Amino acid sequence: MSQQRTLVLFDVDGTLIDSQTHILGAMEFAFKARGLDLPPASEILAVVGLSLSEAFAQLCSETDSQERGLLVEAYKNSFASLRQSASASPLYPGALECLDRLKDMDDIVLGIATGKSRRGLRYVLSNLNLAGRFVTTQVADDHPSKPHPSMAIKAMAESGAARGVMIGDTTFDMQMGRAAGLKTIGVCWGYHAEQALRGQADRMVADYAQLVPEVQNLWGEI
Repeated sequence: MSQQRTLVLFDVDGTLIDSQTHILGAMEFAFKARGLDLPPASEILAVVGLSLSEAFAQLCSETDSQERGLLVEAYKNSFASLRQSASASPLYPGALECLDRLKDMDDIVLGIATGKSRRGLRYVLSNLNLAGRFVTTQVADDHPSKPHPSMAIKAMAESGAARGVMIGDTTFDMQMGRAAGLKTIGVCWGYHAEQALRGQADRMVADYAQLVPEVQNLWGEI
């Protein structure tokens, strides 16, 4: 690749880590705490990546904003408790090796754009294998929910990159990346159906071993 700086921007849930056990557990707690029926797991995973307020707006549109606010707080409290009592969500196979390869490239910088809160991302990055790798970290606390391009635009500005690619498992990631003028790569191991991503991603990868070559090929340089 040329020496033009490239930002490789990662989603977290469903892309770097498999957090569905924690997400589904926290959702079950939140709905039970508020006396509401729990949606099917497939519906919950379909909104992973959105900010919590937007996710609950889609999951229970019949409730008012005050009730959704209480659901958000119940979810956050449950997730914080799970972090103390349960093991950390695992990284997907090959993720660390891929990050190592990308970080060793002089013209690549790494970033994160996630629907998590700053507190939630700080917990993920407390994993010593992930700490210190990312030059920019964008979270739901500071931006409109995906697929709004705000996170990606801010990440590009902070990284000083001339071009970028969004890596994610949801259509929200692909839409956000495209809206910000980034290339997009969809991953097949996450929470949205592969077919849904194929219609919006520039490239698709089936595992982390494929990711570095696909990033290098995006601009036709090898």
